[in-house]
Amino acid sequence: MGLPQGIEVPEALVASYTRNGGAEERAWIARLPVLVAALLDRWGLERDGGIASGEASLVVPVRRADGTRAALRLQMPREETTAAVIGLRAWNGDGSVRLLDHDPESSAMLLERLDPSRTLACVEDDDLAMGILGAIMGRLHSVPAPEGLRGLGDVARGMLAAVPSAATALTDPADRRRLRDWASAVAELAGEPGDRMLHWDLHYGNVLAAGREPWLAIDPEPLIGDPGFDLWPALDTGWEKLRASGDAPRVVRRRFDLLTEALGLDRPRAAGWTLARLLQNTLWDIEDGRTAIGVSQTVVAEALPRP
Repeated sequence: MGLPQGIEVPEALVASYTRNGGAEERAWIARLPVLVAALLDRWGLERDGGIASGEASLVVPVRRADGTRAALRLQMPREETTAAVIGLRAWNGDGSVRLLDHDPESSAMLLERLDPSRTLACVEDDDLAMGILGAIMGRLHSVPAPEGLRGLGDVARGMLAAVPSAATALTDPADRRRLRDWASAVAELAGEPGDRMLHWDLHYGNVLAAGREPWLAIDPEPLIGDPGFDLWPALDTGWEKLRASGDAPRVVRRRFDLLTEALGLDRPRAAGWTLARLLQNTLWDIEDGRTAIGVSQTVVAEALPRP
């Protein structure tokens, strides 16, 4: 799909919106050329390199009028894009990419430019990489949560309400028992959901090399809750490589130990909230038609310390 000034929307992004979305999604992707052109003009931006895209967003490298390198990020307005703006404003670059400007109508964000070619996965020493990630996570959690974000209590209650019907979709009785066990762990914690601002998706791929600091977090989906609920993406990061190593449980346990120590977390509580993430992931999988709990979910659960 052609855009003004020679920008091309990657076919994968077009397919994601047209194949998996409805009329609203198709209309948004069709309006994208005009939206990009309007934002470039409004913010006085010039393109500065090839574009990139994720599953749901378009990123255009740009330069501002003063020569500053930045990135124009566009994604269809959703609850999570609004939450991202709230979180980025509150963090104000402390451990995260800095928000330079925002268009409320389109949810477009102008962000400081990081190096997308260098993620934290480039650090070969896993202990070192996990230490970097844990330090960033601690900084993000230390910022008081602003108003306007969803709370983990509501998320937990929604998950628990979905378990009875979801469990019937699992074909293996052991999986059904596992799902109910995870739900029981969540039920014990749901009354004290926490009050920290979480990233919700902090893994190696969402930590990029930067100029003003060595590493910064990107793509947050902020939520107010217990820091233990933020651990799973880091525990599971690079899963295919972990699985190929043949020693995934050991690595997951080591990562859990490093993160809980760095963040000063109560280990049983952190393990319980990690089970909540596994429950959430499995409920999403069931919604997508899966009838078994994923291998990675089971491995992480079995690697966690027992109460």
